[in-house]
Amino acid sequence: MSRFKKIGLYLSAIGPGLFLIGYNIGTGSVTTMAKAGANYGMSLFWALVLSCIFTYVLMVAYGQVTLVTGQTALFNFKKKIRAGLLVSIYILAAVVIGELLAIIGVMGIVVDLLAEGFRIIGLGEIRKIWITSTIIGLMFVLLWFGRYSAFEKVLTFFVIQMGVCFIIVFFMVRPDTIAILKGLVPSVPDQEGAFALVAAMAGTTCSSALFVVRSIVVAEKGWTIMDLNKEKKDALVSSAMMLFLSSAIMAVAAGTLHIMGLKLNNTVEMIRLFEPLGGRAAAIILILGIVGAGLSTIFPIILIAPWLYCDITGKTRNIKSPLFRTLGFIGLLFGFGLHVIDKAAPAMMIFSQAIQACILPAVAIPITLMITSRETMGENTAGPLMKAGLLAVIIFSLITTWFALKDLLFI
Repeated sequence: MSRFKKIGLYLSAIGPGLFLIGYNIGTGSVTTMAKAGANYGMSLFWALVLSCIFTYVLMVAYGQVTLVTGQTALFNFKKKIRAGLLVSIYILAAVVIGELLAIIGVMGIVVDLLAEGFRIIGLGEIRKIWITSTIIGLMFVLLWFGRYSAFEKVLTFFVIQMGVCFIIVFFMVRPDTIAILKGLVPSVPDQEGAFALVAAMAGTTCSSALFVVRSIVVAEKGWTIMDLNKEKKDALVSSAMMLFLSSAIMAVAAGTLHIMGLKLNNTVEMIRLFEPLGGRAAAIILILGIVGAGLSTIFPIILIAPWLYCDITGKTRNIKSPLFRTLGFIGLLFGFGLHVIDKAAPAMMIFSQAIQACILPAVAIPITLMITSRETMGENTAGPLMKAGLLAVIIFSLITTWFALKDLLFI
């Protein structure tokens, strides 16, 4: 068997993990991690590590319950726990609203970056409405003719592109290694906005929608309880890659912009700051990486509404059905949002992430009730380590919800 075929088989085996990397590491994650690195060095790295550990715990829990019951998350909540229907409806509504707002922000950032890239390579100013229309048109074609396996392959491509680009930029810019290592000591800087940034880092990594989607993509893979070890390995690969990619972004900003005393407010500004440091090539590669991150986020988002509808009703998921095509098309139309709403793309991303943070307790508590129920799980009920991890996640989710509400309500 050739080396490339072996790599292909390995990637197909961890398809759900790659799908979720593409979904979770988007333009919001890039902006948040780069801002953390530029503003505070690596001093907030501990928050990223903690978020990725909790992400692994919830991914395993959601996948394991799906493998045992044969049903996806919201359907299980509706049938298995008290007031489960209300919980499921709340999660569905909050996730869909948050993700539609995220489409507006993600598409705005992607279009801004592509326009900046065209300027850098000498193509001049290209109207952003045409860039948006082209992207949405291509995505609708994929939605119309695609299957889940096709989406998985497209996302695999974007995830690999994103990872390679970030690694290349890391070595091109060559951040100060000693400064990065010194900043690994856990602390929270005594500066305004530091705690809010910790909450944002947690929210963009330990995303509520991620775990509901995890249940669905595991079901799409056709795995059973016999694949439990594979499911855990897949979750480990996914969360470890999220940690690796996010820390690479943070380290580049910490070892360059932070050392130079430069602050970071948005993604396009990051490109303009990096261009003098790494040259035009570094700027283009960074744009490709972030655009890959953005597009790999949009693909799963447009499936969120129909997927969750099928999840809560127990209906068959068919990407080519009128339901998926109609709701997916409506979702794509939100990509034109910033051409209508006079608001900055990064601000829209932060707002959508804050909404997602408010859902985390409603996502963590029901799955804890289910995976610790011997009636539901039988011999596959959670062990002491999993129970301790889920308890820590619940506490963590309540803290991040407080920070999110504090920002949303301007307290």
